Amino acid sequence: MRRAAFLKMIGLSLFVLIFAAPAVIGAGKGVVIKMATLAPEGSAWMQIFNEFNAEIKKKTDGNIRFRLYPGGVLGDETDMLRKMVIGQIQGAALSAPGLSGLNRDMEVFQIPFLFQTYDEVDHVLKKMSGFFKKGFEKKGYVLLGWSEGGFVRLMSTTPISSIDDLKKAKVWTWEAAPMAEAIFDATGVSAIPLSVPDVLVGLQTGLVDVVYAPPAGAISLQWFTKVRYLTDVPLIYLAGGILVKKNIFERISKRYQNTLMELLQQYMVKMKEVIRNENREAIRVMANHGIKIVHPSDEQTVKFKQIAKKAIEQLNDTRFSKAVLEQIYTHLEEHRKEKK
Repeated sequence: MRRAAFLKMIGLSLFVLIFAAPAVIGAGKGVVIKMATLAPEGSAWMQIFNEFNAEIKKKTDGNIRFRLYPGGVLGDETDMLRKMVIGQIQGAALSAPGLSGLNRDMEVFQIPFLFQTYDEVDHVLKKMSGFFKKGFEKKGYVLLGWSEGGFVRLMSTTPISSIDDLKKAKVWTWEAAPMAEAIFDATGVSAIPLSVPDVLVGLQTGLVDVVYAPPAGAISLQWFTKVRYLTDVPLIYLAGGILVKKNIFERISKRYQNTLMELLQQYMVKMKEVIRNENREAIRVMANHGIKIVHPSDEQTVKFKQIAKKAIEQLNDTRFSKAVLEQIYTHLEEHRKEKK
């Protein structure tokens, strides 16, 4: 009797191990990656990622597929990070503020006026990509690829052409964005923190009257319908990245991992081209919509750059590694010399 009970227990254990184990690529069921993003349904970002998703399913015989949750339906990026930690989702497309929640060195991408052109952005990301990927791997995530929002501009219900104008306004700041908070503090601006999904309501109710975003993003999020002015000074390059939990990625066979990475890079190049064109076109669309384009004087632009630089110099290594910033400056200086 004891022997029969023991064999029955062993058989039950094997049944559980075989049928309750997670599906693995090559075992027949494949991997479904639940992924969240703030990008709205119908946006260029979603359109291109849906194209990628269809092709990766085809090229891996359905073994890799993404289930997308767009438009912030799962909350802000802080909520997405929390949901990845508990396993509710396995991936997310995040902006630099969100990415810095896992890898603090991503804070460097929130430094105002760090980049002057997209060419500089592409050069630095090519040089530094391996470094940032290692940082995410240490936290248990794989950086599948870079995406972007583009260069950020101020949009407002009252004209903003100087630091003094900004001090008088009710300025929105992204929740859990310590870099933006530090810069606003240095400029004497009292900012109002809101999650991205709450910004439109904030504009509608008058809670805030200054927001900042890439122009195409402001159109996708409908913020442009509630503002009257755009300050045409590119403040910050909004970097982005697509993360997947490392333990999920490792369930995929090496062959399909390579297919995923190679195909995604192709679509991210396409996405950057589309988003950059959309951002240029978005300013024209806003002007046609009746939004007035504000051009601050060179003196005011220089003043803002000086204040932002002072704020960055006052930050210590708790925000990001100063060594990382020095590496970026070195790559930028080399690149700018080559372009002369």
